[in-house]
Order: sequence, then structure tokens, then C-alpha cells
Amino acid sequence: MNKPSTPPAPRFAGGAFFSRRAALAAVAVVAAAAAFRVVPSLAAESAVLIPAPADDAAAATAATETAVLAGGCFWGVQGVFQHVKGVTNAVSGYAGGDEKTARYESVGSGRTGHAEAVAITYDPKQISYGRILQIYFSVAHNPTELDRQGPDHGAQYRSTIFAQDAQQARIAKAYIEQLGKARSFGQPIVTTVELQKRFFPAEAYHQDYLTRNPTQPYIVFNDLPKIENLKKVFPDRYRAQPVLVGGRTAG
Repeated sequence: MNKPSTPPAPRFAGGAFFSRRAALAAVAVVAAAAAFRVVPSLAAESAVLIPAPADDAAAATAATETAVLAGGCFWGVQGVFQHVKGVTNAVSGYAGGDEKTARYESVGSGRTGHAEAVAITYDPKQISYGRILQIYFSVAHNPTELDRQGPDHGAQYRSTIFAQDAQQARIAKAYIEQLGKARSFGQPIVTTVELQKRFFPAEAYHQDYLTRNPTQPYIVFNDLPKIENLKKVFPDRYRAQPVLVGGRTAG
């Protein structure tokens, strides 16, 4: 994982600093042995109350549609959207680079063009693309951090919307402009929009990671508060039982 020579101070409760690679290392050891922050949380980032997009998708006729979003470590982004009503599947993976480099160890170099991303399949009759983006910007990540999220640094952790068609690209760009003009985050939004880049599912051990590892320090400090923020800020969209990869429901 690439880090700047003088990284910004991490904003964690009690000054805790848990990188994702450290979390994976801890799992391996265990296995071998056996913005204007308005909704406070225990994590580095808190939710930001923002307006819905002024420009949203027209009423859909398709049974399902897909949004592909990158906002730091995919464990937390996947976990958030697995708790959103109207989402039928959320898969962690890689987007922005070539198929041959769509592997965790390669993407971790920060030089493949890939970002860790989540492919979100949803029912457009239950939730719109614009509402998906509102949740993404409000609780899933911090769109003002350039090539990093919390303790994770590198281009693979960039804030990017991988638009699946021209309409998604238009809505995303208009929403970024809307939030920027309103100074919703107090700092410039660095989220980029990339059109029609292929998505490649990540390795099986990354899928449903938050649900399967709720006590891991990285998850506890970085990601579980995002779920709590979703529940607080979007109570009408929150579902207690997450929909897991393949459409299964936890519990």
C-alpha cells in the first residue's frame, strides 16, 4: 500500500489507526493459530446531510439496474449497500483497469488503473440511481479525499463513479456540481466519473466481508459506524438484514 511521505493524521476515535492490510494480516495470524459533520460516529468519517439530486433518472422499466461505485476499501461500501432497501446484490470488485490486473495483490500496487469498487444491483422501482448516489456521498465514503479513504492510501482507493451509460454519467456529474455549489462538504469534491469501464468481481474472501467479520478492528472503527449512519440518516432506506452476494439474506 502506497502512503505519502507525510500522511494526514488519521481521524479515529481515541487516535486508533487500523489499515486494511493490517486487518488482513491479523486474520491470517488468527487462522494460523486456530463537510460538515452532523451525525457523529465512532469512525474517522461521519455522515453528511445532503440534498437529493435535482436531476435523477426517469421512471425505469427495467427489472434491475446496476451502479458501480468506488469509495475506498470495498468492504465498507459493500456493507453499506447490502443494508439498503431496493438493492438486490452488491459485489466487491475492481474497475478502471485491465482484466489481467484485476487481482487484489496487483491492484494494491496502485498502478493498475483499477479502483476497489462495488457493483450494486438494484430495483429502480424501489430506489433510484440518484438516491443510490445520495447514500454514496452521504454515508458510504468521504468524497473530498484524493486517492485515499481514512487509513488507506493510493489511487486504488479513489472516489470514482463508474457510470454504466450516458444517463448515469450525466446524473453523476450534475450531482457533483450541485453539491459543490452548495459547499455541502466544506471542501472540494474530488470524485471522478468514468464511463463504461468494465467491472471485475474480487476474490471470494473479500465478499460479504463486513458481515462475516463484524469484530475485526478495521471493520469496527471504519465501517460499522457507516451502517449506523445509514440507519440514522436514511431510516426509510435502511434494512436490518443485509442482502449478501448472490441475493442471499443474512440471518
